[in-house]
Amino acid sequence: MRNFLKNLGPGILVSAAFIGPGTVTVCILAGVEFGYSLLWALLLSLFSCIVLQEMAARLGVVSQKGLSDVIKEEIRKPLFKILAVILIFSAIVIGNAAYEAGNITGAVLGAEAIFGEYQLNFGGFQLNLWSLFIGSIAFTLLFSGSYKTLEKIFIGLVIVMSLSFILTAILTRPNWLEVLKGFIPQTSAAGLLSVMAIVGTTVVPYNLFLHASLVSEKWKTASFLPIARKELSLSIFLGGFVSMAILVSAAASGIQKVNSAADMAVSLEPLFGTFATWFMALGLLAAGITSSITAPLAAAYVVKGCFGWQNGLKSAKFKAVWASVLVLGVVFSSLQINPIELIRFAQIANGILLPVIAIFLFWVVNRPSVLGKHRNNKKQNFLGIIVITLAVFLGIKAIISVWQNF
Repeated sequence: MRNFLKNLGPGILVSAAFIGPGTVTVCILAGVEFGYSLLWALLLSLFSCIVLQEMAARLGVVSQKGLSDVIKEEIRKPLFKILAVILIFSAIVIGNAAYEAGNITGAVLGAEAIFGEYQLNFGGFQLNLWSLFIGSIAFTLLFSGSYKTLEKIFIGLVIVMSLSFILTAILTRPNWLEVLKGFIPQTSAAGLLSVMAIVGTTVVPYNLFLHASLVSEKWKTASFLPIARKELSLSIFLGGFVSMAILVSAAASGIQKVNSAADMAVSLEPLFGTFATWFMALGLLAAGITSSITAPLAAAYVVKGCFGWQNGLKSAKFKAVWASVLVLGVVFSSLQINPIELIRFAQIANGILLPVIAIFLFWVVNRPSVLGKHRNNKKQNFLGIIVITLAVFLGIKAIISVWQNF
């Protein structure tokens, strides 16, 4: 057990990355609108996440390279290589810069629900001090360049986040029989969009790049594959359990309408007391902070692979990339600039990227030149094809949905 705890890290970061303000909000809306009936969709999303993230982890441990490095090396034709690099670079780096504003804003909403608002006025601008504070926390942790420090901080934040949302679920006193019924697949035409949103917020494209790079930093030989798989499975299921607790809290609250996690936190107080509000807000704060760190970090790893940089966390070029993404997020969040058009672009890019990257990943983990005896077996290929089919379906629906909103 002590050895296993010592090896915790990459999976925890991946789990913390997908439980951001977007996931919290999606799970709350699903619970408010459909009760417990979409809990099965969370199980489906966890299955999909584990299948793809295991491939990414195996690639990183065995090849000792990031996913963008391997894709760039394995595509032989120059034109296709350039197109792949442009697609990955634009979708992950620009997309993460857009979503970073949402991550920081989510953390700000959690902080404001607990401590109140703090702003400075500059002429016609309002500067949110919480945005600067949270951005400073993320900057300090990333600038340290210490992977072990990030691991410890994330394990702590995930514990805070887990306890906060689980205690919130307990305080809302759900009907446990109805909770169990929620794991039986059922949906309607209206619920289908929520199912896609739940899966889409759990199976995050940038996590595939982040995980492959993190495990190569953590473990240096293929002998660590068993522990990497165990650590991944435990971390993803913990993240899924947290997501379920959020959905259960929303469903059990009896609240009829909310627009965000912050609304949920405020609405809980008259029904279940101050502690429920604090737990929900604290969980949202922790979720926002973790995502505010992982999104810039993933973008930096992608750029590192695309341009073939050799050094990692301590490299000046590496730091410049994550700092740029972080600064954009802080600016959009603190000045309250509406990043909706950027987010729409990010949705389109990620809608295209998820199935494309899943197919690229599936291709490289089947290549003997990359993984040798550790390439996919028949069972892994079967599961991979199922998940890729789901990713293609989600990608098409995401693009159509965003296109209709223009």
